[in-house]
Amino acid sequence: MKTVNVGGVPEHFNLAWYLALKSGTFKKAGINLRWKDYYGGTGDMCKSLRKGDIDLAVILTEGIIKDIVEGNPSSIVQTFVKSPLIWGIHVAKNSDYQEINDLKGTKAAISRYGSGSHLMAYINAKNNNWDLEEDLHFEVIKNLDGAVKGLSSGAADYFMWEKFTTKPIVDDGIFRRIGNCPTPWPCFVVAARNEFIEQHPEELQSILNIVNVVTEDFKEIPSIDNTIANRYNQKLEDVQEWLSLTEWSQELIDEKTIMNVQDQLKSLGIISNQLPYNKLVKKL
Repeated sequence: MKTVNVGGVPEHFNLAWYLALKSGTFKKAGINLRWKDYYGGTGDMCKSLRKGDIDLAVILTEGIIKDIVEGNPSSIVQTFVKSPLIWGIHVAKNSDYQEINDLKGTKAAISRYGSGSHLMAYINAKNNNWDLEEDLHFEVIKNLDGAVKGLSSGAADYFMWEKFTTKPIVDDGIFRRIGNCPTPWPCFVVAARNEFIEQHPEELQSILNIVNVVTEDFKEIPSIDNTIANRYNQKLEDVQEWLSLTEWSQELIDEKTIMNVQDQLKSLGIISNQLPYNKLVKKL
């Protein structure tokens, strides 16, 4: 039985992987799939892909594209969630900041450089016509717990993270959300190390087929809203809103989208060069 290590954030987007694991379908296909939660997000997963600690990652589109351009020997093999990710822009409850433009020139908490929270700070700055060199400053806080400490202590001024994941922290009166910033592209893809793609294409295809069966009918699973609410400490109405906004995909990301992401990352100064479509994506 082939052991395959997969990484992803411990969020409701990835529940389909847990359900597929729980059903035993991977084992029936001769695959010992081992899931690892990455609380540090995209930057942490990119590092693990480079080191070979994981074979696959369910990862933010912009983050993995940036890292492949910078030499990560991995490729995108499928879109996982085709709808945008809605990033909430958060401040500490007692902060003086009331609107997004109040944050101009202040310090953003980010999980690590190259992470989604880092890259989306640039997108938000561009959306608001800030000076990307003068108006962006960063404090590395590693994860969501670090963000709570960082904003509460004043070490950082604002924090961008998926708005439904942070909603319980807002409801508890620790954060205030003062705005949203959706990604201008599909939010999650599945990426795999090139070595793994070359050596185990059949196992990779089986893994994608199994999880795709779950995502195709994910919203029709009986009481899935209650399951998510209980598992991820969410209010039922928030889960129902999230489900209404979220669309999974079973297809490979298209060239136009890949080039759009690279164009935007380059215009923001996040990457210095671009790669052709076939250097970022592998069609199985």
